[in-house]
Formats: sequence, structure tokens, C-alpha cells
Amino acid sequence: MKTIPVSVVIPTMNRPVPLVRMIESLLASTLVPEEFVIVDGSVDQQSVNAVNTLFGKLAGEPRVIMQAATRLGAASQRNQAMALARHDMILFCDDDIIAEPDCVASLWKAMQDDASLGGASAAIVNQSYKRPGALMRRAIAVLGEPEGETYAGRIVGPAIAFLPDVSARDVMPVQWLNLGCTLYRRRLLPDPSFDQVFEGYSIGEDISLSLRVAKHARLVNVPAARIYHDSRPGPHKAPSVQLSRMDVVNRHYIMTAIMDKRGWRDGARFLLWECCQLAISAIQQRGGAAFWKRLGGSLLALRDIMRGRRVPG
Repeated sequence: MKTIPVSVVIPTMNRPVPLVRMIESLLASTLVPEEFVIVDGSVDQQSVNAVNTLFGKLAGEPRVIMQAATRLGAASQRNQAMALARHDMILFCDDDIIAEPDCVASLWKAMQDDASLGGASAAIVNQSYKRPGALMRRAIAVLGEPEGETYAGRIVGPAIAFLPDVSARDVMPVQWLNLGCTLYRRRLLPDPSFDQVFEGYSIGEDISLSLRVAKHARLVNVPAARIYHDSRPGPHKAPSVQLSRMDVVNRHYIMTAIMDKRGWRDGARFLLWECCQLAISAIQQRGGAAFWKRLGGSLLALRDIMRGRRVPG
């Protein structure tokens, strides 16, 4: 295999089969990262055993470091892995993606060809930009955000992020990068890479990191770098009061602390957006359980914001 000086950072928990499948897809790449750093929050040794078996078949290359998580949560586990990584190029990967053979090579080429780039993300073939519906567009318009031709790859209003358009042919400038499979220049990453506010499911940590890096360099999505995101439902993703609460609090943190939008107009737009989203949810859910969970989470979040508190993971 032909290797490149890249450290892959992978947080995982209780998913040995997807984890091994993801690593195998990277090992089958035309260019293979020299180092895999995995921080495992699993309750048993299945993931450790599976990874040891996989890398035990290789002749010591690439290098693998696997460590038990000292603090659970995607952002916390990535921070822990960053302290172990040794290369100047960092490839953040989720444990449930499958990379196509030229994915890593395409990201590497984009970064090598343009020194002004701070980060480049892969195109998620089964998750792409979709033009918002009429209600959503009206809500965005209320924020004073012009649509232009598309919202793809943009962040609008109080940290509302839209996926890039994977049907694009050329490298696409974007305002944020999803952490499913993204290559960053380490020297541009903050230390620690992720703030402590991002706990548990860590909603918005990728937006926060992107915005920090974008202050110093450009970000792009690379359509030639393709991955499949095998996202599956789980208790951490199911609609809940806590998840809704975390979403609102974290977006408010990004808006104020990262985007530096702290004026009364920004606060008014934030509240207006939340009201619009609750109205849309009420219409779409017809007053069902999901709506009430969202409403409950939003009210708790507003209380937390007013008290200056953050949401526990």
C-alpha cells in the first residue's frame, strides 16, 4: 500500500462491525493514512479485539493507536485522540462511513494543490443538499438571509448549516465541513480542537471547528472524494427533550462565542428562528409527541441560556 503522512482520528462506542468496515475501506484506498488513532468508549472489548485482529494481519504499517475514552462524547474523544496523533494532517472520520477507493487521495490532492485551504471534506453520496421547503425558506427570509442560487454548504442565521451539493463536479467552496470524513491542516486547528460545551452527542461541534478554521483559511467540499454514511437510528438520535435542548443551547453558543453575534438584533433573530421552527414542527408533526419534546427542549434551553448554563451530555 502507498501511505501518506496523515493521522486518522476516530471516536467510537459499541460499534465494532461498522468500525472495522470503515477502517477496511480506508486501508483499501489508493492512498492510505500512515496512522489510525481510535478512542473507544465501548462497554466491552469487542471493538478492541476486532481492531487488533485487523491490524495484526498487517506488517506494522499503518500504525494504530487505540485507547479507552477518559470522557465519553464524540468531541471529547476526538480531543483525546488529537493528543496522541503525530502528523500535521488530520483526517477526522466517523466510525459509520464507508470511503470509496479514491476518497483519501482526492482530499489529499485538493489540500496539496492549494496551500490556502484549511480543510477539505468528502461528499456524502447518500446525504446531499436539498432545497428547503416553502415554510423553511420563509423562516430564513425573516432572518434577512438572501437565498441567492442555493444555500448549499452555507451557514445562515443562528448557526443553521446546510449540506453541500454532492452533484457538483468541481471543488466547492463552503462555509462549514461535516466531520464524517474531513482533512484539516493541524496548525490551523485550535487546541483543544473542540470546546467543552460539546458533550455527549456533541451537536454542532463540526460547525464550531469549521468556523474557527475559516477565520484563517478557506474550506471546500471535494465531490471526487466520496463516502457512504451508514447512519442508523439509536437512542442518542431519537427525538427527545434533551436532544432538542442541546441543539438550541449549542447553536446559541456557536452564534455568540464563535460567530460573535451578540447584539439584541441577533438575540431577537435567534428567538424568531426558534418560534418559526416550533411552528413548522407543529404543522409537520400535527401536534404529536415529537413536537412536544421539541417544545419542552426549547423551553429548557432558553432557560439555560438566560442563566448562562450549558447542557450536560
